[in-house]
Amino acid sequence: MLVLRAPLLFFAVLLSSVAVRAQVVLQSVPPEATGSGLSTIHSPHLVAKPAGKDNHHQLLVMIPGTGGSAIHFRTFDSCFATMGYYVVTLDYVNNVITTVCSKSEDSTCFDNFRQEIVFGSPVSDRVEVDSVNSLVNRLTKLLQYLAKKDAAWGAFVKNGQPCWDKIITAGHSQGAGHAAYFGKRFKLRGVLMFSGPQDYLQYFNAPAHWQWENGRTPVNRYYAFLHTQDPFNYQYQVADVAAINHRAVTDTTMVQPNAPVHSIRNILVTDINKADKHGSTVGTEFIGVWKYMISGATR
Repeated sequence: MLVLRAPLLFFAVLLSSVAVRAQVVLQSVPPEATGSGLSTIHSPHLVAKPAGKDNHHQLLVMIPGTGGSAIHFRTFDSCFATMGYYVVTLDYVNNVITTVCSKSEDSTCFDNFRQEIVFGSPVSDRVEVDSVNSLVNRLTKLLQYLAKKDAAWGAFVKNGQPCWDKIITAGHSQGAGHAAYFGKRFKLRGVLMFSGPQDYLQYFNAPAHWQWENGRTPVNRYYAFLHTQDPFNYQYQVADVAAINHRAVTDTTMVQPNAPVHSIRNILVTDINKADKHGSTVGTEFIGVWKYMISGATR
């Protein structure tokens, strides 16, 4: 197991009314080390334990977007570990962009896309993922591996399966949709969506069906953070999140970088002027927003 040490992180944002300084130890775990038939797609999984005095005894599972590597979320993971959460970012099969289904005349295209990547069911003609390499199995094998190495991780495994009620799924872009799909299928502690989902059926002028389904995670535990000028269409993203939250009318709160959030709403938006607007929601100037989201999702 390769261990990467992150330097002292100095955050400009106030967390719990004080500026946090913490040293976070990040572990890099190759998927092939966790189970037979698994292999690294882009980079090893990334793992972090709570740093500092706080420990919420909850696990944040981060899912990157299309082509995204777990290793690119070092700073993101460190921030949540500093807040007191266990964190893993998964390496998985994510080379096909979600919007491959956007103009499909098949109303089940997005549903099948999500099901095959999350569970490995052979239902989609747009991706090819078996059950061994599914997100569920990759997470399960990683948690089993960690629990064998460190008893602290045993809190998230019971009878060989993840303890879903202690898990918050999070994701960026394509990963945002996967995080929400997990929430539909399992009773999670909460769901955080960044710059997504993108599951809007343009041919039908409607969000994909799976988003409207009654899920096992309560709708008030889903939080989203979007950019108003996202190139993947902000209006579609808002419609998707509204469907997931089962709301006909969606209220949003505009947030500012390096500032606390004062709101009771589940959808946060920014208009920050950055070249990468789609990736802006996972920029560290919004740590205050992340803290608001995870606090609301888990309370």
